[in-house]
Amino acid sequence: MAITAELIKQLREQTGAGMMECKKALEQSGGDMAKAAEWLRERGLAIAAKKASREAREGMIEVYSHAGGRLGVMVEVNCETDFVARMPEFRELVHDLALHIASNAPTYVRKEDIPETVINEQMERFKAEAIAEGKKPEIAERIAAGRMEKFYQDHVLLEQPFVKDDKLKVKDLINNAIAKIGENIVVRRFVRYQLGEE
Repeated sequence: MAITAELIKQLREQTGAGMMECKKALEQSGGDMAKAAEWLRERGLAIAAKKASREAREGMIEVYSHAGGRLGVMVEVNCETDFVARMPEFRELVHDLALHIASNAPTYVRKEDIPETVINEQMERFKAEAIAEGKKPEIAERIAAGRMEKFYQDHVLLEQPFVKDDKLKVKDLINNAIAKIGENIVVRRFVRYQLGEE
């Protein structure tokens, strides 16, 4: 199949990748749009992994108020340069993250932020629940591990399905932005206030 400028343009509009990357993806996939998009996504994840070690000290703090001032979120998202911090794509990402935090009420940014004592308490609780349901101890261990994954999705920002597209985890949303923008992006911290809550 011939790789036309129109095909490259369609893939670029669909993925947000650069023209040359789109052309390379279409060549790799023999002109198949779905395969080309998948190739770009995988390549984006590889790029994000390479950039993860780079220091991110610039960025912005987004303040979001919802429900007539009854709910508020403040989130700090960092990037490598002030140039990127001013880009509309970066600002939109930060706003979407604040909206997600308001909606889904995560407790931690990443799994590594959860204290070891909380993880151990949850595992023991899940094992005890499984045993109380009549499961054998070795099966209860596996059930507890599965329930821990659900716990992470409920409490860890990066592990949650994104509020605007539940097929995408928040960490995938950020990795896609890293691949598109070309800089490391890190959610540093957030706080969520709801009127009347401690």
